[in-house]
Amino acid sequence: MTLRLSETLVEEIRRQGELAYPGECCGVLAGRMSDTREIHQLVSMPNRRTDDPHRYLIAPDDLKRITGELHRSRLEILGFYHSHPDHPAAPSSFDVEHAWPWYSYVIVRIDGGRARDLASWVLADDRSRMNPESLDVFSEV
Repeated sequence: MTLRLSETLVEEIRRQGELAYPGECCGVLAGRMSDTREIHQLVSMPNRRTDDPHRYLIAPDDLKRITGELHRSRLEILGFYHSHPDHPAAPSSFDVEHAWPWYSYVIVRIDGGRARDLASWVLADDRSRMNPESLDVFSEV
């Protein structure tokens, strides 16, 4: 599967990661399924994790609310994004343990407050690891 999103959305994920630094930003990737996962909208979510700034938590009530709002817009949650402050744009063991099957997980690396690389991942069927997902980043011009 391929995750398809615009350069504008990629830059917004980077910007949110920089703003949240040294904590983690988080949010929802909203769109529609076709032969690819077409992302049409990002929904920034409050990081409800208060005990560890290097982890994120999207609260169940927040997720339920945004699911309903997206449904009314004929969009669905296709995945999630978050930042990794001063760590690679690769899933941590924590990310693997807490990932849900099927969804895309975009991670942006933030080094010293500056966004660097960005990658997308999908949980393996056996839940043992996250596999890289191809990204199709397009220009809206």
